[in-house]
Amino acid sequence: MQRFLLYLCLLYFTFSFSQSEQLADDYFKRGEFEKALIAYQKLNSKKGSSKNLTKIIKTLQQLERYDEAQELLLKRMAISRYPGLLVELGYNYQLKDSLELANKYYNEAILKVDEKPVYTFNIARKFEELSLLDNAIIVYKKGMELNPEKNFSIQLARIYGEQGNIEQMFSNYVNYIEFKPDFINNAKRAFSDFISENKDNENNIFLKKILLKKLQTQPDPYWYELLSWLFVQEKAYNKSFTQEKALYKRNPESLSRIIELAITAVDKKEYETANTIFNYIIDNSQNIKTVLLAHQYLLDIEIINATKKQFNDIDKKYLALFNQYGTYEQTLALQIAYGHFLAFHLHKPKEASEFLKKTLKLETSAFQEATVKLKLADILVYQEKFNEALIYYSQIQANLKNSTISQEARFKVAKTSYYKGDFEWAESQLKILKASTSQLIANDALDLKLLISDNKYEDTLHVALKLYAKADLMAFQNKTEDAILLLDKILTEHKGESIEDQALLKQAQLFEKQKQYTKAASNYQYIIANYRVEILADDAHYFLAELYNTQLGEPEKAKPLYENIIFQHEDSIYFVEARKKYRMLRGDTIN
Repeated sequence: MQRFLLYLCLLYFTFSFSQSEQLADDYFKRGEFEKALIAYQKLNSKKGSSKNLTKIIKTLQQLERYDEAQELLLKRMAISRYPGLLVELGYNYQLKDSLELANKYYNEAILKVDEKPVYTFNIARKFEELSLLDNAIIVYKKGMELNPEKNFSIQLARIYGEQGNIEQMFSNYVNYIEFKPDFINNAKRAFSDFISENKDNENNIFLKKILLKKLQTQPDPYWYELLSWLFVQEKAYNKSFTQEKALYKRNPESLSRIIELAITAVDKKEYETANTIFNYIIDNSQNIKTVLLAHQYLLDIEIINATKKQFNDIDKKYLALFNQYGTYEQTLALQIAYGHFLAFHLHKPKEASEFLKKTLKLETSAFQEATVKLKLADILVYQEKFNEALIYYSQIQANLKNSTISQEARFKVAKTSYYKGDFEWAESQLKILKASTSQLIANDALDLKLLISDNKYEDTLHVALKLYAKADLMAFQNKTEDAILLLDKILTEHKGESIEDQALLKQAQLFEKQKQYTKAASNYQYIIANYRVEILADDAHYFLAELYNTQLGEPEKAKPLYENIIFQHEDSIYFVEARKKYRMLRGDTIN
């Protein structure tokens, strides 16, 4: 019982003490220094500690009672050899404007490193805490000179960054990578805050010079990797490829980095460079899966840039690959891609669905089977065989519950119901998908739900919404011209109705697909002028800015559009990208 009571007392004392400490800290933060001083002094009388004493000294300095702070510091120095006290005493003199005495104690503290290099970190950190950064730099450098096994480059990098000396910051991060190569990904994250897509940016030039110099003196793999990464940030994928090839020649075990670069080039629509890289992969890989992946991407790129007359040649290339590698499990992804090509580009959906039904007979995993069924169902939607498509989508949901592909299938069920004009059922499915673990599916589901709910009440017969769903289906079927014409009908016959801005946006995106950029811009401008407070305003601003910035060569017109998203649409999904691109166009040095 006595032990229990003792425990309760101890617990109460600890709680009471921590509460008092919190109160004192709160006074200090609020600038109520007289109250904070009394509170800290009470705490120190109950439990004397260097921590409490330090807080008392800082509070006295805030109250400009420097002599009292000095007296406490001298008392501490009489019983402690901690060299950081010399820095604190010097700082107290500095606050009194006694700079000569301040420097005397700072120099004494620095000399302590010569006596014991082990003091380096503590002394330097104390200088940092007091924002005496130049002295901290001297201490860290001296510590490394005296003890080469210690490396304080990362601390130096952070100080130089704080001072705005970007070149020295980069140099020290690079030095730390040399000491600890595993730090490279952390360094990339640090660098990314200071470089931009502009290769002529001063910071980009600094980093490039440092890395090239390192490569000349010691061609270690991590310098190639960093230089490659920098070129990717500048969207100079061909230069990045040069570095990746050099890396691969030094360690020809894996092409994964080069594959990743090629896919990035495709995503950024740098098709010529991507072509070169994928051909290199084919020439250098012994792995069938890798070779087939490269062939598939090469065909995808060719399809993007092909005219209708060239589609027959692409068809022959697919068939040649199947002749060479067979139609087995290893070519499954290629078979799915070919099914898509037959239906959506050659407009032979019957042949495509027959081809994929043969693919379903292969021995595959449940997930592989689901990917084939997903594409087959898409092709059945293309053929407007909605009920058959729904069977395949439902099978995926039943066989792979709670997976991403199952959620994608559920979304396609909703989209198919929407194409059919069954808006109530579509909405019920979309409500579930708003909580999807896939953000992309959740966003798409929300967009489609809003489209339906915003337009189904205006007309009980849903005339305009049904026309729009039909145009949307035509767009899905890759019947772009037909979709544009049907959207024209909506814009003429249902002008002023709630569907108008959605039809304008959809048509603008289809104009872009056909490279009719002036017509697309006109649609976006109309939305901005007439629907500035509606839900699609941020979409129109962003897409028009992108057109000006990337296709029409008028970046100055893009700038105010990006700016509008930053200040008028802070909750937009385009906010982060708009801010980044606006700053780049404005010529900011740091992202």
